Amino acid sequence: MKQFNKITHLLVLLFFAISLVFFLSFDRLKSLFNVENLNTTTVIYFLLTGLVLYLLAWGVESLHLKNLKEQLDKKEVEKKELKARMYDLEQGIKLKNIEQKIDQKEADKENSVIRPRQNFK
Repeated sequence: MKQFNKITHLLVLLFFAISLVFFLSFDRLKSLFNVENLNTTTVIYFLLTGLVLYLLAWGVESLHLKNLKEQLDKKEVEKKELKARMYDLEQGIKLKNIEQKIDQKEADKENSVIRPRQNFK
């Protein structure tokens, strides 16, 4: 699509460059194309052809940009999903560490060899 976009822009450029050269040097080129004088219909056909080429190039460019934007949106959604997974994994590891510390403290309390203190009067 990118190459086609470049090609259509080049076609528009070439068409308008050739038509500019044709109209500027019409006196010398009229015998080459068997045209005696320049009619308004000829000029209108040139302009309409240029307009069609320009609209084609513009449409191709807008389709190309739309395609790129859709790809970018997909990448952003994928990036957000990966960030959410990373966050969930980090939170899971932290929760496991906290649970292990709590279990270890409870085990230390239960395995204590020292008897509780007794008060005598």
